Amino acid sequence: MDIVSHNREAWNRESRAGSEWSRPVDAQAIAAARTGEFSVILTPSKPVPADWLGDVRGKRVLCLASGGGQQAPLLAAAGAHVTSFDLSDEQLRKDQDVADRNGLRLSCVQGNMSDLSKFSDESFDVVFHPVSNVFVPDVRPVWRECYRVLCSNGVLLVGFMNPSLFLFNHDEVERTGSLVVKYALPYSEPESLAAAEQALWRDSGRAAEFSHSLETQIGGQLNAGFVLTGLYEDSWSDEATLFNRFSPVAIATRAVKSRLSLK
Repeated sequence: MDIVSHNREAWNRESRAGSEWSRPVDAQAIAAARTGEFSVILTPSKPVPADWLGDVRGKRVLCLASGGGQQAPLLAAAGAHVTSFDLSDEQLRKDQDVADRNGLRLSCVQGNMSDLSKFSDESFDVVFHPVSNVFVPDVRPVWRECYRVLCSNGVLLVGFMNPSLFLFNHDEVERTGSLVVKYALPYSEPESLAAAEQALWRDSGRAAEFSHSLETQIGGQLNAGFVLTGLYEDSWSDEATLFNRFSPVAIATRAVKSRLSLK
């Protein structure tokens, strides 16, 4: 299966359907961001701490796999030089539409988060990468590419799902109201699914998802050369997943390409 093509089409459909992550910000939010009043998210609910980003005016920011008319336009309105890089044409179109309506300078580039070869070394000061590496089979190339395109002392801001979330079949959880462990980790679609589940998954048109261990999420950043400088956990809602009642759903990290870590 061509996972990249499958996920591109799946996200195009989800974006056209107006999912939670595909609803563009309004003109009022853009106007506030122009005055420095804005917040962005790496995970479902908790705003990124102000000191994680600092003053973004004049900074070169790569919004990595975060299209949908939300984070990238806000950062552009706050004064950053933003490039939105996303697999989904529809998600990028929403970023561009918000930029056009509000007179923002924002560059949109289509591509796979694991391959940033369209950008030269040290092209960015910040990589802003909200929860999305769940859609790639191997997250380690993402960290290596982020390290390459960031300048010295550049900042990598990342959100990712709690790996334990993938122990469960969430359709069954929603139907039964019970959390029952079903899958071994690492989880991989469609390989982790039984034959009947694979058929349902293909009929659903959903993007393929993959769990990643903390060793590859956090350890992978360290192995790429980053120095971890911050971490927080985040919840979602019980409506989104019953797992939320018992454990954080997502994790965010801040890492720096320190001169001391250069390889």
